[in-house]
Amino acid sequence: MLVKPTVAELLDKTENRYRLAIATAKRARQIAQGSKPMVETDDISPVTVAADEIEEGTLKIYNEEEWKKLDN
Repeated sequence: MLVKPTVAELLDKTENRYRLAIATAKRARQIAQGSKPMVETDDISPVTVAADEIEEGTLKIYNEEEWKKLDN
């Protein structure tokens, strides 16, 4: 369960809860498998670390239109 940052705070970074949940889960899985966190934290929970990365902007959640622009 996320306490800080809250889901409401993280929703400002994306368009809906579904994208937020998928992005957080994917990144948490990467961290759990050994990827280095992109933020300084004492927390050991991969989900919390992923949420912190989203909150700080080191992990960006793109919508479909933004992703297409990056792909070109």
